[in-house]
Amino acid sequence: MNHPVPLDRIRAVSDAAAAVDGVEPLDEGTWLALRGDAEGWTVTATDVGFALTHGEDLHLVIHPDARGRGLAGGLVSQVAGPSQAWSHGDHPAAAALAARFGYERVRDLWVMRRPTSDPLPPPTDVPIRAWTPAETDELLRVNAAAFAHHPEQGAMDHANLAARMAEPWFDPAGLLVAMSDDGERMLGFHWTKQHSADLGEVYVVGIAPEAQGRGLGRALTLAGLHHLAGLGVAEVLLYVEADNHAARATYSKLGFTHADADTHVMYRREA
Repeated sequence: MNHPVPLDRIRAVSDAAAAVDGVEPLDEGTWLALRGDAEGWTVTATDVGFALTHGEDLHLVIHPDARGRGLAGGLVSQVAGPSQAWSHGDHPAAAALAARFGYERVRDLWVMRRPTSDPLPPPTDVPIRAWTPAETDELLRVNAAAFAHHPEQGAMDHANLAARMAEPWFDPAGLLVAMSDDGERMLGFHWTKQHSADLGEVYVVGIAPEAQGRGLGRALTLAGLHHLAGLGVAEVLLYVEADNHAARATYSKLGFTHADADTHVMYRREA
């Protein structure tokens, strides 16, 4: 690929698309990779759109002012190899483009939200505290075990964790953990994220397999919600797989709701 990656051009098109569509067209993992060494990425970018490919993944965004001219189809035709792509926001145009090029809908990721103005249940009596750097290995162990079948989160390693913690939003006080009675093993964690003064996120909730079934997921989620509410945010969001009915039920009981437009869709085609 050409170096450096044209981040300013990509950011300008992404910001314009987000302003019109109401959703960011690139996820956090993509931005972290692009701001790093971007090894293995191929970038085709103009002032009105771009296509990013990495392994099986395709990311394509067209500036709102340039849509309807066939530019998206032209970019897809130029890239070779990618077999999966996300549509952040479940846009009809993305569905039509996917069908045109032989992609099928294979995965739905829900965004659920709750206002902090709705009263929260009181915290549970489960001992929960802020993470410390000495527990980094335990955090990675629990994350890997809890998300062993998750294609993005489960791959987090020391380098990826360090990159996330180097982001401006990271606050150690917002990474909450539950430990074993002897304090040696982590049972679960809730990593919260504050996007802005008004918006918080249930960023990651991970429970060690050996500690599941004890109500830790609800306890940690609730502790994080109280933490975010204490920061003064007006709304908290989270992401959950549409087919994870147990998690959806837990979040629904805590006051989270989902709107159809708040859905991210993965499309895949056979190589």
